[in-house]
Amino acid sequence: MSERAAPFYCPYCGDEDLRPSEQGHGAWECAACNRAFQLKFLGLLTRGLRRNDGGEGAT
Repeated sequence: MSERAAPFYCPYCGDEDLRPSEQGHGAWECAACNRAFQLKFLGLLTRGLRRNDGGEGAT
């Protein structure tokens, strides 16, 4: 099983000094702004990916 993706920057201040929080799965702490936040995957959108039937280079 692969590891979960980690955030690259704080959504509040933009700093990159993040550490996993002890609050649970998906929880992170920012050392720069002293905020804690949680990331959660909600699911896939029902519309999915849209395909361009024209294709590239079509005239």
